[in-house]
Amino acid sequence: MIVFNGEGHRCQAQVDPLGPLRRSDDPPWDVYLTGTVFLDIIFTGLDSAPVRGTESWARGMGSSPGGVANMATALARLGLRTSLAAAFGDDHYGEYCWDALAHGEGIDLSLARTVPGWHSPVTVSMAYEGERTMVSHGHEPPPEEPAPDCPPRARAAIASLTPGRPAHWVAQAAGKGARIFADVGWDDTGAWDLAGLTDLKYCEAFLPNAEEAMRYTGATCPRAAAHALTEHVPVAVVTLGKEGAYAVDRRTGETAEVPAIAVEALDPTGAGDVFVAGFVTGTLAGWPLADRLAFAGLTAALSVQEFGGSLSAPGWAEIATWWREVRSLEGQDQAALQRYAFLQSLVPEASTRPWPLARAVPTIGFRRSA
Repeated sequence: MIVFNGEGHRCQAQVDPLGPLRRSDDPPWDVYLTGTVFLDIIFTGLDSAPVRGTESWARGMGSSPGGVANMATALARLGLRTSLAAAFGDDHYGEYCWDALAHGEGIDLSLARTVPGWHSPVTVSMAYEGERTMVSHGHEPPPEEPAPDCPPRARAAIASLTPGRPAHWVAQAAGKGARIFADVGWDDTGAWDLAGLTDLKYCEAFLPNAEEAMRYTGATCPRAAAHALTEHVPVAVVTLGKEGAYAVDRRTGETAEVPAIAVEALDPTGAGDVFVAGFVTGTLAGWPLADRLAFAGLTAALSVQEFGGSLSAPGWAEIATWWREVRSLEGQDQAALQRYAFLQSLVPEASTRPWPLARAVPTIGFRRSA
């Protein structure tokens, strides 16, 4: 297991992981996704869970776009051309999130829209003891929000499956040649019936966590659950928390298991989204299954060392810094390092320029000087 303490430097170099594959007739976007954007307000540095009737002070605070913005930002930071369809409120929160995504991250929002009179959804997240507690508030957007009826052509699309609620755009995107990747949330109905995930038939890969995978398949261990899921989808990836992740590709017969990278976690918000983004990136780049799994785990591990969801997602500068510095530490397991040797030909040369450890900002915005 590789241990890295998160100290490092940021450089400004960019990497296009799909560069060698790009052609003039490619779809305009690498990845399309849609969903709800939240304003996330994150409190960190809490020694314990808040106690009823008392006031708790947090040593850290951040604000950043959340919800589907976590995934969109993670994809964009890894060099993928990302198109996001989402509804934004016309309040200051919505303006802040739009600006952070469009201008700060270069995410295409041509299919997004501002909804007059709609309040932006807000989530307050409190991180402590390696876990988090969240409180959210929001109003239902108009029924036509946020997914347009006709998604654009893209290499891939990412869907969050909901039992009994198919998303019509998924079939449309698949019909245009997009490779569909899907995750899933907790089944509040308690049915845990794969037949209810009707869009799964369009998916190339399904990425549940261990508990979800076992409940959906009835398997008693997550690895057996992954194999059972390949009866429904070509590639099954099951995240195992602190144990790492396990994946099976039915088409090639490949299996892969990669242990987690030990880090000092500040805030786990958005780590699952970052994992999916890393796996999608490696898949579109044509990497072997084990490399894709290792890369996804690495990006997720780097993300939890900063607070915030979307803005803690690492870019290639952070990945390059990690790869350089982890090899410089004494006593590293060389076999474990070899697992990440594929990064050598990808990462930019890291500079010695210091970079701030927290990308999320403490307030929505400061007044601009005249």
